[in-house]
Amino acid sequence: MTRSKKGASIQVEQVFTNSFVLKYRLIGLWSGMKKTPFITLGLIEVRSGKTWHYYFTSVLDQTLLTPYVVADLYRRRWRIEDDFNTVKQLLGLSYLWTGSINGIQLQIWRTWLFYAVLVDLGDAVADELSLPLARISFKIIYRDLYHFSVAYQKALPSDPVKYFAARENQDLGIVKRKRKPNIKLIVAPFPEQQRGTPEFFFQACP
Repeated sequence: MTRSKKGASIQVEQVFTNSFVLKYRLIGLWSGMKKTPFITLGLIEVRSGKTWHYYFTSVLDQTLLTPYVVADLYRRRWRIEDDFNTVKQLLGLSYLWTGSINGIQLQIWRTWLFYAVLVDLGDAVADELSLPLARISFKIIYRDLYHFSVAYQKALPSDPVKYFAARENQDLGIVKRKRKPNIKLIVAPFPEQQRGTPEFFFQACP
């Protein structure tokens, strides 16, 4: 058991895995002189190269949530941070246009509604090009909606998806450059049986 200066302590209750690349333990958090922990968590440690990544989970049933899936879910949770970053920087939600509650609600509702339309448009362009959505630049689509509107007024294109996916418009930068994959570890529920399956690989967070 380890104890902090304020009297809180941590105790390992059970060890499930303790290998060179993965450690999974149940730990109890204690406070003061109480004889029972006030919370029990799963502590997962995953090694990527020379670096250990640490994760906590309150789901203690490994049949529901395996250690590597916890690591993968943590990576995916940052997707919402990307969305917030795009909405604030690209669509201007960093600043409020008014101080009234109604005005703020309208601004937030309108911004997220437009962002949903932008995502749907990007998804349709990705399908048209047979590419994953991650390869499509929302920033470029947002910027070049102006060029589409100008062309539309001249009765040239009528479908924004066809316009952005057209070969002659690929120089707009709609498709991001393909990055070199950074495969670090596997997140299959049963790694030994699924090690050769590409969709079960985990990209370590920066």
